[in-house]
Amino acid sequence: MTIEEILAGESKNVEFKENLPERSIKYMKSVVAFANGTGGKIIFGIVDKTREVIGFDKEDVFKKMDAIANAVTDSCEPAIIPDITLQTVDGKTVIVAEISEGRQRPYYIKALGRDGGVYVRVAGTTRLADEYMIKELMFEGSNRYFDQALCTGLTISDEDIDALCKAMKEQAVKNAHNEEQKASIKDVGRQQLRSWGVLIERDGKDYPSNAYAILTGCGGLHVAIQCGVFKGTTKEVFVDRREYTGPLWEQIDEAFQFVLRNIHLGATIVGIYRQDVYEIPPDAIRELIINAVVHRSYLDHGTIQVAVYDNRLEITSPGKLPMGQTVERMKEGYSKIRNEALAHAFSYMNLIEHWGSGIPRIIEKVKKAGLREPEFIGGEVDLRINIYRGQINDNSDRNSGLNDLNSAEKLPDSTLKVPNSAAEVPDNGEIMPDRTEKVPDSTMKMPDSEQEQIIYKYVLENESITTKKVIELLNVKQRRSRAILQSMIEKGWLKKTGAARSTVYVKNTEGR
Repeated sequence: MTIEEILAGESKNVEFKENLPERSIKYMKSVVAFANGTGGKIIFGIVDKTREVIGFDKEDVFKKMDAIANAVTDSCEPAIIPDITLQTVDGKTVIVAEISEGRQRPYYIKALGRDGGVYVRVAGTTRLADEYMIKELMFEGSNRYFDQALCTGLTISDEDIDALCKAMKEQAVKNAHNEEQKASIKDVGRQQLRSWGVLIERDGKDYPSNAYAILTGCGGLHVAIQCGVFKGTTKEVFVDRREYTGPLWEQIDEAFQFVLRNIHLGATIVGIYRQDVYEIPPDAIRELIINAVVHRSYLDHGTIQVAVYDNRLEITSPGKLPMGQTVERMKEGYSKIRNEALAHAFSYMNLIEHWGSGIPRIIEKVKKAGLREPEFIGGEVDLRINIYRGQINDNSDRNSGLNDLNSAEKLPDSTLKVPNSAAEVPDNGEIMPDRTEKVPDSTMKMPDSEQEQIIYKYVLENESITTKKVIELLNVKQRRSRAILQSMIEKGWLKKTGAARSTVYVKNTEGR
């Protein structure tokens, strides 16, 4: 990118200085931050706020170049070697100091020491690194993985190790794509766990690594997935919230089921059969959650957040992108493993396939479903991925004949929105419902109200419904649930049987 292009647009990794500051520390913080990140440029001779090109006299420019080179060499630890060049912009000479991505992290200002002199880039600004970020940089600089480090304070028995091996084998079988793959799965043993870094052998005894603690949900690390449903497009109004802990594979499945319960479920008619279709491809949802779990930073004490809004599904993974990784490279399929032991374990359990293929595959599935391409935000402190609800075209191969899952008016009469009931969502951990069911009467009329449709569908499938079940399905208060049921009685959809606690509502067969 040329300076003219930089001036015409924006770049998070470029800073402008009108002149060479008398105190080099004013720009040395950015030099260190660029080396600790993905690199960057400091351009001297351009006003920061106005982008006016001032330039330097030819008599002074070489002295200033030497001063910049000496300041960087003398002020930074480990040594940083900038690439300093002259460029002409609007007929004026400016100095460009380019700092490459460093490999000996963390870089810091000598005078401030490692505790107070480590800086990083966040959203186009230079900031002092916090304790978590410094540790992250140290692991990167030493080419080590946090998940393969010894988990201090956690003791395990032979029975604990055997239980983990058994559970991983069960998951591998459960997640196998076919009988041939299932038959090829071998038992996982201690030696395998050691080679992955899940166990650490010392003096003939096995000790747990951080990966062991993370996988099993044991130890002092708080590893969880927080899930929430929000009304509207912001976090102002909570509708529902959950936090899932325990073994990672259980967290993934519970978060996945949570999302399915809270997005729309439509259907398309193929011949005389109905095929269920979620508005967001379930396998894309599951892969996004798995990707967040295996690639997040476990040095960061935050949690993965899965949020369902009226217009999107949002998944946020704690921690900056690993050294050498960018959003652009990630979308192209480039994989940079942050947690090597977890990646090996997830691969064995058939939770991930070829490393690096997950994000391109997710993008393809989402676009094929007629949705806009997923949005990737951040990467410097955390990574957020948004999948927007609602199709942008009517030519989806996957949802042929189904124009808009968010519009009840455009759906066939036999198509309903998914109830907020765990009982009506597949609980077998499969990526997507793989079933068809006969439509009893494709011309059958349904109530106009979405809430009434949900109740009526439940009654058709379960013969009756209670007030308590309506409260659970619709997430409404008791008074509102009774009002909806009474309205359906008056309209002739339901009739009331029983009394007191035995009261249930059934289909009104008279005139319907």
